[in-house]
Amino acid sequence: MMFIAPLAGGSAFASVLREIPANAARMVMIFAGSNAVTIKADSFFKSNTVLKLSAGSQIRDTDNRIVLPSYVAGEFKVRAQLDNNGQIHRVWILTPAEIAAPDPKQ
Repeated sequence: MMFIAPLAGGSAFASVLREIPANAARMVMIFAGSNAVTIKADSFFKSNTVLKLSAGSQIRDTDNRIVLPSYVAGEFKVRAQLDNNGQIHRVWILTPAEIAAPDPKQ
């Protein structure tokens, strides 16, 4: 009889496998429950900027699960990619370890 141990700490396992593309920009994003987000001013955007989510946008939480925009509320440090129309296409809400890690070299 073969015994397979269950994986403990599913969220820890998911975060180990999570790969965020190097071209995803680090930013602070404010979700307000609509199809738009506010990007706080930084080196990427010189002033607070409101951007729409693309039709096929994906938001991944700290456990790497895809979540609906209406389920995310508040201000988060993220890495995100824009599409060719300047809309938010992919978002990864960062864990404390990812926030502390340096940006990858491009």
